[in-house]
Amino acid sequence: MNRRNVVLLAVLLWSLCVSPAVAANAYGRWVNGPDKREAFFPIAVWLQNPAKAPQYKAAGFNTYIGLWKGPTELQLNQLKTAGMKVVCHQNNVAMVRLDDKTIIGWMHGDEPDNAQSLGKGKGYGPPIPPAKIIADYKRIKANDPSRPVVLNLGQGVAWDGWYGRGVRTNHPEDYPEYIKGCDIASFDIYPAAHSKPQVAGKLWYVARGVERLVKWTGGSKVIWNCIECTRIQNPTKKATPHQVRCEVWMSIIHGSTGLIYFVHEWQPRFNESAILADPEMLTAITGINRQIAKLAPVLNSPAIVDGVKAVPANPQVPITAMMKRHKGTVYVFAVAMRNGRTKAGFKIAEPTSAKEIEVLGENRSLICRNGTFEDEFKAWDVHLYKIGE
Repeated sequence: MNRRNVVLLAVLLWSLCVSPAVAANAYGRWVNGPDKREAFFPIAVWLQNPAKAPQYKAAGFNTYIGLWKGPTELQLNQLKTAGMKVVCHQNNVAMVRLDDKTIIGWMHGDEPDNAQSLGKGKGYGPPIPPAKIIADYKRIKANDPSRPVVLNLGQGVAWDGWYGRGVRTNHPEDYPEYIKGCDIASFDIYPAAHSKPQVAGKLWYVARGVERLVKWTGGSKVIWNCIECTRIQNPTKKATPHQVRCEVWMSIIHGSTGLIYFVHEWQPRFNESAILADPEMLTAITGINRQIAKLAPVLNSPAIVDGVKAVPANPQVPITAMMKRHKGTVYVFAVAMRNGRTKAGFKIAEPTSAKEIEVLGENRSLICRNGTFEDEFKAWDVHLYKIGE
């Protein structure tokens, strides 16, 4: 029996024997996919040199997305040695290593929804049609159904006016078709470093894109998204650590279950791994990643629909909140969705007697009385609440 048939048999046996309770996160449907334990939350970095995997591992990353001109044997061996997982293209090297647990997913080419280059100096043609993405997805799955397929889309997911889609600008109806060609749908938009006034500084575009993907998939697909943390191509602006934390948590609160940090920078000079040369940002992201990893069992539990209502005193600064319960403890995660200040009142759906609220990572506490409490929010603030038993 050849390797491919062994994989197919393993998938069949898994589908027949596995209990729905085995996986505590979204990845239980794939034998060789991401870690199925509740303590796993994907925290990925985009297209980095595997030689730097130990540095990313130390900063709380657990996954690589994409390998330059790979995967190669050397790249996969480097990642395996570092204990880093990877989502990569399904090339000949990868197909020989179908039993390698380092590979946890397959990927399409990046941003097929954008206008495609016709070659140097020849301009751009239309985006890759959704039908081609769907056909490629079927081919990838036929080769190996034991891993999920990731599709990363461009900023048109969140911004209809993104001119980089060429002839398909202002055609959001394309996206429900594109995401038929994947198991995990992702996208990128980088408001803090953006050059266009329609988007620049409006961090909420990140949440909007996540929210749209959730809606377009009807909850049937896993949703990840990209996070900015460098200047990218802006010589004067980049996200602050505070803004990065805001983008991370507004993503999670709106339905993202995996993060992909984009760490390249072209201005003022090219640096593939600019985050590693930015001590302040690297320290901040390490802290964010570690907190997410600690909260992973909570984040992988189902959100309680209409579990919490947040009412801002300043209607110009909406507060979005999500409630979860894990092992009898209630958690409320909240984020300010605009660049302004407000006080917000919270009402949870399960009124209780007075309880102390720990504001995670802030060395302070509040009191919840009869299911209500208040807090202050500055621009782009995130507050994470753990309500005592």
